[in-house]
Amino acid sequence: MPKKEVLNLFVCGPTVYDYLHIGNGRVYAVFDSFVKYLRSGGVKVVYLQNITDIDDKIIARAELDKSSFKDVADKFTKAFKEDMERLGVREVDTYAPATHFIPQILEQVKRLIHKKHVYKIEGDGWYFDISTFKDYGELSGRTVEQAEDSVSRIDESVNKRNKGDFAVWKFSKPGEPVWKTELGDGRPGWHIEDTAISEFYFGPQYDLHGGGRDLIFPHHEAEIAQQESASGKKPFVKTWMHVGLVTMDGKKMSKSTGNVLTIGDFLKESSANLFRFLVLSHHYRQPFDYGAQALKDAKAAYANIAQFLAKADFAKRAGGKTDFEVTTHEKRFLEALENDFNTPQAIAVIFELTNAAQLKLFDLTHASLKAMHSFIRKSLESLGISFPKVKTPLKVRWLTSRREKYRASHQFDQSDALRRRVDALGYIIEDTPRGPFLWPKHLT
Repeated sequence: MPKKEVLNLFVCGPTVYDYLHIGNGRVYAVFDSFVKYLRSGGVKVVYLQNITDIDDKIIARAELDKSSFKDVADKFTKAFKEDMERLGVREVDTYAPATHFIPQILEQVKRLIHKKHVYKIEGDGWYFDISTFKDYGELSGRTVEQAEDSVSRIDESVNKRNKGDFAVWKFSKPGEPVWKTELGDGRPGWHIEDTAISEFYFGPQYDLHGGGRDLIFPHHEAEIAQQESASGKKPFVKTWMHVGLVTMDGKKMSKSTGNVLTIGDFLKESSANLFRFLVLSHHYRQPFDYGAQALKDAKAAYANIAQFLAKADFAKRAGGKTDFEVTTHEKRFLEALENDFNTPQAIAVIFELTNAAQLKLFDLTHASLKAMHSFIRKSLESLGISFPKVKTPLKVRWLTSRREKYRASHQFDQSDALRRRVDALGYIIEDTPRGPFLWPKHLT
């Protein structure tokens, strides 16, 4: 856990031109869990996220929809926030739309012009000259000569000094959104909004910057170049956290190819808790492939923990005589999170505990069961994973009660018939030393 009074965190937000897919959702769920974990340990975090509400992609979508860029941005900003609410992503303190910070963007561009890091291309815009920043490429491991990438969002212009130069202020074409300024009538470039916004809230240097791994180049390289050139201070950010990409059935998830699963579509079939569990079952830096098997495995693992919690709660009504120590597991859970936020290792600690306790669950003392239940629930809730109490229908409970009476009188044919009826209603009966334990066959 960081030993600091306040931790300033900036995470790159969405470009609001379409509905978000689960790859986008992974990034925001990871950082939401990270901030929950920090705050649960007493760290004060100021969590800022931008919203790119002016961009080439938004303009293109507006033309396609025969709408205005603002209508498109407003529509998908609303959809984004609704998705975050449904995913339980609630730790962000401030969402900062780019269009609310035009004065700050212009002020930063002017400083860059004054320091000769930016040049003007007539009829096009103001561009950052990456050859003026000797450290360009350090984050991604690229040289200036390698700065052109066919899959990256680098502004195109035949008049650029270097292929990797990028626009900080674009002159608007007829019909495009425009802000009338002394630098020319135009709109912000993609990269400049982030540094203008973060500087406004945090100053020229701060603690932690996050985003998807696909943003390392050119976006985060551009941010470093802009801010350190504008302020003359290094480093711009002390620590970078990059979340790995999500593929789907072995292929890159991309809106342009249609190989996507939106957050909305995922939540039609599965819960936000399951999504969070699925995301945190992989180390945030590593890519993972989403598909039917991955979802099936996550459902089974999530259901196993949920069932164990319910069974431990059921067992502690009477309790046994055997003690079970959870302190070691608590320590190892926290150690995993302290080690580069290793959530899969932390979840593995939970499973080690449940596996060790499972066979002797009904022999454990009430105090041990209570401590175990509390540790598992609170630890996972600190990451944003919760386990809602399963409500068993009255009819299922009534059939189970009748079955117990038949079993007590050794009328096993009748009791077996009732077990089958309960099974047909989607529930499993497990006979335990404390009586019948009911559990749904399917838990989302």
